[in-house]
Amino acid sequence: MCLELEDKTEMWWFQQGLSFLPVALVVWSAASFIFSYITAIILHHVDPFVPYISDTGTIPPERCLFGIMLNISAFMGMATMYVRYKQVHALNPEKSKITKLNKIGLTLGLMSCFGLCIIANFQKCILYYIHVIGACLTFGVGAVYMLVQTILSYLMQPEVHSKDIFWIRLTVLLWCSSSIVSMFISSVILYSGLYGTNLVQKLHWDPEEKGYTAHIISTVSEWSLAFSFLSFFLTYIRDFQKISLRAVVSLHGQTLYNTPQSFMTDEQTLLVAGSI
Repeated sequence: MCLELEDKTEMWWFQQGLSFLPVALVVWSAASFIFSYITAIILHHVDPFVPYISDTGTIPPERCLFGIMLNISAFMGMATMYVRYKQVHALNPEKSKITKLNKIGLTLGLMSCFGLCIIANFQKCILYYIHVIGACLTFGVGAVYMLVQTILSYLMQPEVHSKDIFWIRLTVLLWCSSSIVSMFISSVILYSGLYGTNLVQKLHWDPEEKGYTAHIISTVSEWSLAFSFLSFFLTYIRDFQKISLRAVVSLHGQTLYNTPQSFMTDEQTLLVAGSI
């Protein structure tokens, strides 16, 4: 893959560079939550008032929709994080500190996407502990990825990044972190045994029940965490408007037969396959 910086002025914003990629990731991921929620509500599988996101993907048919859409989100997330990695690398090829952080960020991002695949395919009410591992990878490791990208934004200002984008990413990071803390504390209280057992399997709650307040705080925090995580990728739109990816094909011969006459010994022919 070949990365190029672009400056397109006479285009709609979504036509510039690869800006459509983070937008598609956010819209598709949000749709996977919302469509599963609507389906679960219509079929009375969960309560309408702020259920856990995972609860809306527990029972068929919404479970199937939830899994398929989140798997696609994971692949789009990998693509978005890889493009971001290539962009930072191209803009800072000789800065060792930024290069190391950039590689760490890519590794963390791929781990987060793998965790999303686990969430999609191992439902909460069936394999709870594996589902929790997936959630920790997605949002826990994902929060560290956001931290690394925020630090990179700080290190690249003002030459590459403006101060505004750094402060925006820092604000979203703090939003994500506060949601994680709120969800962790409320979940520990809820599942401590004070309010009964087998609450993991519980899909319907009565407002008069003990533990309902902790349950609502936990579910609201989960939705807040999910959308704070998605919002971070919206900050990539302006950056991605400046770049495009192209596939470069290198021909080592004029035929596809493995014969000595087919090899070109003096030069390689490069064909640009066009922007992806």
